[in-house]
Amino acid sequence: MISNTRYWFLLLLVILVYITGMFVTLFENDSAQFAVMAMRMVQENDFLSLFKGPEEYLDKPHMHYWLAALSYKVFGIHDWAYRIPGLLATLLGAYSCFGLGKLLYNRNVGKLAALIFMTSQTIVLGAIDVRTDAVLTGFAIFAIWHLAAYIEKNSLKHILLGAFGAGMAFSTKGQIGLLVIGLPILCHLAYTRKWKMFLNSKVLAGLLMFAVVITPMLYAYYHQFDLHPEKIIRGKGERSGIFFIFWEQSFERLSGEGVGKNSSDYFFFFHTFLWVFLPWTVVGLVAYLQKAKAIIKAKFNYEPAQEFLTLGGITLIFIIISFAQFKLPHYLNIVMPLFAVLSAGYLHHLYVVENQRIKKLLLGFQYFILGIIFLAVTFICFFVFKTDSYYNYIWKFVLGVFIIYYSLKREDYYFRIITIGVVGSVLLNGVLNAHFYPSLLQYQAGSTMAKTIRENDIPTDKIYKISENHTWALDFYNQKPVKITSLSELTDSKDVWVYVSEKELKTLRDAGLDWDRQLTEKQFRITRLQGKFLDPITRKKVVNKMHLVHIY
Repeated sequence: MISNTRYWFLLLLVILVYITGMFVTLFENDSAQFAVMAMRMVQENDFLSLFKGPEEYLDKPHMHYWLAALSYKVFGIHDWAYRIPGLLATLLGAYSCFGLGKLLYNRNVGKLAALIFMTSQTIVLGAIDVRTDAVLTGFAIFAIWHLAAYIEKNSLKHILLGAFGAGMAFSTKGQIGLLVIGLPILCHLAYTRKWKMFLNSKVLAGLLMFAVVITPMLYAYYHQFDLHPEKIIRGKGERSGIFFIFWEQSFERLSGEGVGKNSSDYFFFFHTFLWVFLPWTVVGLVAYLQKAKAIIKAKFNYEPAQEFLTLGGITLIFIIISFAQFKLPHYLNIVMPLFAVLSAGYLHHLYVVENQRIKKLLLGFQYFILGIIFLAVTFICFFVFKTDSYYNYIWKFVLGVFIIYYSLKREDYYFRIITIGVVGSVLLNGVLNAHFYPSLLQYQAGSTMAKTIRENDIPTDKIYKISENHTWALDFYNQKPVKITSLSELTDSKDVWVYVSEKELKTLRDAGLDWDRQLTEKQFRITRLQGKFLDPITRKKVVNKMHLVHIY
């Protein structure tokens, strides 16, 4: 294993990257939307009801919003406060990777698994563009670790902690939380043949703990929906929130009913994996194939030096989520801890058996990935958004020298595979968090307009919009949702501000309305990047504008 000094230094660099991302402006749609939903809870002192704008929200459960609201209560309504629960859940996930790696392999594997998890691209992004998956992933791997520990040690403490984690995961995203916990544990039970561990009184204590943890969420659903059968949700009446979370939710996701369909590509997650696990993609794929080969060669017979929890869990989860009609890349976050433990175990095995040929091959791929990262960073800093301060040049230069030093250092391939992977992630995400995202977010009109509103002392209670299009970033940074009005009401209004797109601006003009002030900000859907936007020459062709006009 790498020395403690290098390990903690690398981990410190990773933590600095995460801290830098804490202060980036919230992204639309999901991050800003969820932040506004939690903000409403605090402002209206209503923690039982979930609303998405003016509409009642029957989709994801309450835990993510409760944790964000609690953070607001403690620290105030800030973007960094919204991110705190997600960051803490990610740190919990890293510690749980350490615990699971130590349980299934040894302490060194656990330490490396935590480092791989923290530097996986989708996990770093998930702590900045915070959605429910950060909290789900942290508590899911926490539950897997402790339930596996219960199977191995028959400890009441472990099954209670595992049940607590499962309850938190279920209260965060519903049935998928239990699925991603249950499948790896079932694989572990099937491989070790320790079924009797779930046939004793300790399991009843675990079930009681799970029931206690999910009770607040169930009561909130009951209060908002079951007590009000007259409410129409997505075109249906008599909706039971409790029945929804226990039965309907996952079927809606798999079929696309209610949430819509965005992909019928059954290989979506296979090619998405190629970037979400960077810079460990090749290591993860080789580890998976080698583990599968070993398990199949042994005809699935139990061997004390082997484990099937990670391989089986990854395989079954991949198969199930691939059949969903609504897919997004961050759905893979839940398998990153399993891949981190699997990859760490494989790398440690290579170190112990001293397989120089495979280590050299993996190191070559790590150099290749690092080269791609260098090209991407250069492209970002000198073409897409040119670096304009000496400070940015200095820290990137220092980090570059550090990377070159460890790339050329004569030491075992194992150490270089790990170090190059970590510093590659630090370089890429350091540039993204400190340079790319702040520049990119200048094209998110909602957040930039909120800043303009503060600079011009415009009363937020006088701002309206004439469409039902969501304005999450503007709502959050104004700390007040933009109210919806109509053209007829505006005709009789004076001294009000209207937030409109270019098309809606023409609608105001055609309706005979006039204004004496007009503030304008650039607008682009920043989470859907395209080549024309990244090219400064063609960027103007795809960038729209949003306006705030004063009707006098």
